Amino acid sequence: MSPASPAAPAELTHFDAEGRAVMVDVGAKAETARRACATGRILMQPATLERIRAGAMSKGDVIGVARLAAIMAAKRTSDLVPLCHPLPLTRVEAEFDLDDGDHSVGCTVVAETVGRTGVEMEALTAVSVGLLTIYDMCKAIDRGMTLSGIALLEKSGGRSGLWQRPREETRLPSAAQGQP
Repeated sequence: MSPASPAAPAELTHFDAEGRAVMVDVGAKAETARRACATGRILMQPATLERIRAGAMSKGDVIGVARLAAIMAAKRTSDLVPLCHPLPLTRVEAEFDLDDGDHSVGCTVVAETVGRTGVEMEALTAVSVGLLTIYDMCKAIDRGMTLSGIALLEKSGGRSGLWQRPREETRLPSAAQGQP
């Protein structure tokens, strides 16, 4: 937890007194601008990365399709994660970077809304689905790809305010040493 973070809640909010799963009641919360940024990477063989860079995958523009998949996933998060509230997203931006150093593609997503609950799950879901889309489009030539380091970088808005991952953790460890 970063120094900018308030103390973590003492109890889990998605369970009632009997331990049953419940959707949190956010009806009394004020609507505020909320923002979340998440990241992750998919590690692959050098030849796979080069084919993505060259636009030489038989299924088409890998990064373009992954960007659309990430945006669509953010919009459908409440359909995938049982206790998430459906949110009227005001912005979703998905960026991808190709890294020759560890033969990976990174994905960073920013999700925003004005509402009563945060957009962390939307940003994390978008990153996950964006990276899974890359896996799907490239699996015919590289089934050993590994998703790595999916994490929340920052969230703002609401009662808890700003939370940021410590700067030294913004590039999370990769599983590159396990890649062929």
